Amino acid sequence: MRVVSIIVFIVAVAMASCKSYKQKSEELPDTPGRGTITISADETFKPIVDELTKVYESNNYGTKINVQYKPEADCVKDLWNDSIRMVISTLTLTDAEKRGITDSLKVSVDQLPIARDAIAVIVNPASRDSMFDMSDIRNILAGTYSRPLVPVFDGVKATSTVRYIIDSVMKGASLTPRAVAAHTSDSVIDYVASTPNAIGFIGVSWIGNPDDDQQLSFLKKVKIAHLKSNDKEGKYIFPVQANLYGRLYPMTRDLTYILKESYRGLGTGFAEFLRNEIGQLIFKRAYLMPGRRYFIMRPVQLTEDAI
Repeated sequence: MRVVSIIVFIVAVAMASCKSYKQKSEELPDTPGRGTITISADETFKPIVDELTKVYESNNYGTKINVQYKPEADCVKDLWNDSIRMVISTLTLTDAEKRGITDSLKVSVDQLPIARDAIAVIVNPASRDSMFDMSDIRNILAGTYSRPLVPVFDGVKATSTVRYIIDSVMKGASLTPRAVAAHTSDSVIDYVASTPNAIGFIGVSWIGNPDDDQQLSFLKKVKIAHLKSNDKEGKYIFPVQANLYGRLYPMTRDLTYILKESYRGLGTGFAEFLRNEIGQLIFKRAYLMPGRRYFIMRPVQLTEDAI
């Protein structure tokens, strides 16, 4: 009889615990499978982030992820905005910055590189120049190249592309005053397509996917330039996945999420999706290099002129 009483007591406690957990879950404003959140993403990565949110929402019918696409500098400001749950960009926080956000907003901060991206260099189809080394690129950006090529960006400040160019390529030196600021990445493509002496710098996710109809239409208007490989003298390469994998392509960068959440909510669910198999396969399909999964690299014959 005593044993039966103990069993009944344990079952009752377990049921109460389950009920309590369910009640707590229902009291939360959102969970990985329910609710609405707002995230901030660098406009450079709009094609891939659109695809990721579309697939996540289709697999979790009770969810809605509102994405605000902005220049990277505005994404930085959103790190201290408690209404923005996640930031997706090339940003990486220091430990001190993470502590500052945690102390200010009373949330835990998690960041993780999830894919490897590259900056593609595009030129007008009529351009005589389509193969560059990094010395050429620096001269073009500084306005000292042998021919008067005009660099075009998605803005001349505040964007991740411009930050990378200034910090990692120019190393703090000034851009030529002839540089042109287009409003968005697709505007960069349009400008280069209509201007024979223009040279554009955009994220490869805008133009590197030959399976995307819109990107195929872009590739009919401009061509992607070859850059000198980091691994072999005299070898010039495209920003394709195999070349991003070992950073053979000279202008590569990591795409990172920064999650700010005080409970296991929709932001946590989306972060897990980004780093797990389906999200990583979406990065792979978009011709970025997945950052959290290993894929077999097989030697193949590749005709890069077809890209």
